[in-house]
Amino acid sequence: MITSPQKHIKTPPSGDGGLKKRFAIFGNVHQAKKSVSIQKLLACLQQHNAEVVMEEDFYKFLTEGQKLDITVNRTFTGNDFDADFAFSLGGDGTLLRVAEMVGANQTPIVGVNFGRLGFLADVSPAEMESVIDDLYNGKYAVEEHAVIKVSTPSPLSSPYALNDIAVLKRDTASMISIRCYIDGEYLMTYQADGLVISTPTGSTAYSLSNGGPIIVPTTNVLCLTPVAPHSLNTRPIVINDTSVVELSVESRSHNYLVAVDGRSESLNDEVRLTIKKAAYKTMIVKRHSRKYFNVLRDKMLWGLDQRG
Repeated sequence: MITSPQKHIKTPPSGDGGLKKRFAIFGNVHQAKKSVSIQKLLACLQQHNAEVVMEEDFYKFLTEGQKLDITVNRTFTGNDFDADFAFSLGGDGTLLRVAEMVGANQTPIVGVNFGRLGFLADVSPAEMESVIDDLYNGKYAVEEHAVIKVSTPSPLSSPYALNDIAVLKRDTASMISIRCYIDGEYLMTYQADGLVISTPTGSTAYSLSNGGPIIVPTTNVLCLTPVAPHSLNTRPIVINDTSVVELSVESRSHNYLVAVDGRSESLNDEVRLTIKKAAYKTMIVKRHSRKYFNVLRDKMLWGLDQRG
């Protein structure tokens, strides 16, 4: 997951116009030592007289689990919040979860990286105060990232993905057969451990680890990448993101997994999948100082001499 260049980007007006800004805070409850930075974030927001709401589970983790003395305007569950910005405190996995919670509300997400790589969540804890100043001064951009949706006869609990939708075998022994159609036209039958349908944002996630290409996130395409294909002639293919992908699966165990941004559900192999671009996009806040190819070189270690 890598941020995109300054293209197809909505830039907000400068200044806050005297209006009180509202912030929704989400966090990772598995990063105890790093979560103390929340006090620094909240103090800065209080200085700006911001209205702050926090995900209830994260609030309980901080106050009851970590014994932190913090104050917010209220807590919320699910997507029961209304905010100008959503802060994601964790890694890219946390940001993916926040994107799911925000959904069609399209609240711009600020990703603060308490994890490791941080392709999407690219703000360091040390930068939080300056980022908030930028939000109030209009010194930021909002990138639009495509989302895809998987449809089944019985709707999945979480059908939307910012990164990818993967069809995978359940058992450890045999591969599965995935018959694939693009806009109603037969493409091929994949004999493989699975198939990843990724957005450009997700091209540097599971797809990349299976040999897929790096795709600039603002490119209007989708990528189909096989997982451990039986034939070396089976290669990733890039299609237009207006295309509709239909999949039917055959498995010796008569079931398979569909993973939507890592959230897995088991399906019977009689279930046919339809995957297409969602009606909304995920909005991610980027600072003007963040340049796509600089981030790409840094995260991929391009040009780094690793010889001893």
